[in-house]
Amino acid sequence: MPGRFRNRSGIDMFGAGAGRWMWERLRAGLPKPPVQPICGVAADIAYLQSNRSETSLTWIGHSSLLFQLDGVNFLIDPVFSQRASPMRFAGPKRHQPPGLAISDLPRIDCVVLSHGHYDHCDQRSLRAIAKQPGGPPHFVVPSGLDAWLTRQLPRSARDDTVQAMAWDDCYTMPGRTGEIALHFLSVQHWSNRSLFDRNDALWGSWAFVHPHFRFWYSGDLGYSDEPRAIGAKLGPFDEAAIAIGAYEPRWFMRSQHVNPSEAVQVMLDVQAAHAVGVHWGTFELTDEPLDQPPRDLADALAQRALPADRFEVLRHGETRCYPRSGSDGAAAVPPMAP
Repeated sequence: MPGRFRNRSGIDMFGAGAGRWMWERLRAGLPKPPVQPICGVAADIAYLQSNRSETSLTWIGHSSLLFQLDGVNFLIDPVFSQRASPMRFAGPKRHQPPGLAISDLPRIDCVVLSHGHYDHCDQRSLRAIAKQPGGPPHFVVPSGLDAWLTRQLPRSARDDTVQAMAWDDCYTMPGRTGEIALHFLSVQHWSNRSLFDRNDALWGSWAFVHPHFRFWYSGDLGYSDEPRAIGAKLGPFDEAAIAIGAYEPRWFMRSQHVNPSEAVQVMLDVQAAHAVGVHWGTFELTDEPLDQPPRDLADALAQRALPADRFEVLRHGETRCYPRSGSDGAAAVPPMAP
């Protein structure tokens, strides 16, 4: 297996079978178009730009999230470009605009990346965010991505702004009322940005741990024992954002992307009180229609007799709010009205 890094399970993510999958996909005319349109909502930009006390999570699209915790603004896997690709003219094209534009964002304190795939790590977006008024944010990234990212940033943003993380490392930031610990945790996936650097950089998930709120972001993952270990070590979590899309065909995608049924099990494994689905509805990456993941998620919850609102999907631009940071408890409140 090439590259510096290996899954702890020992599974190689991208071997024989890619050619067969692409041929079968082309022959069957997949993916089919969505059955229903995927609609966003108007983001509450004024709230997001002024919020300094409430905990909130906003789905920008695909796996990009704005997470506000105790006065700190985190941007997770930001992709604002039209294509998830190294090229402007080819590659998976965005089907819905971002729920927030870069110009709509509050000042970002910290950008967090899960791995180097183009639908999670976009060069143009990262460069633009580094140029925000008032100076660049901190960038907390998997080991191996730090040198690449430093080369992409403006020279004025290169000094002491990029922090490389190995699995099980912890990076801390001060919040308004307490310390926020960012734990980088292993999950089963892989990483590359070209044909020649597979697994030269790490991949993983992130736990955001605050005295009064715990949030887990899955990144991309195939099902393994690791979410259960994360739950035992750092759970329970108040909220989790878990990938639910890009899972067909199962014979090829099973090792690298969970399907909605497995995503429900991941939610239970990490001991999350509630979850929202990400990694769907924006870029056509695999064989299922863009709008299929929410339907399969609803079926998976019903089969386990779990409440439909235990694991939900947001609309592009939608924000979910939680009790104020520093309050006791962290039970979710309903999503904000558009």
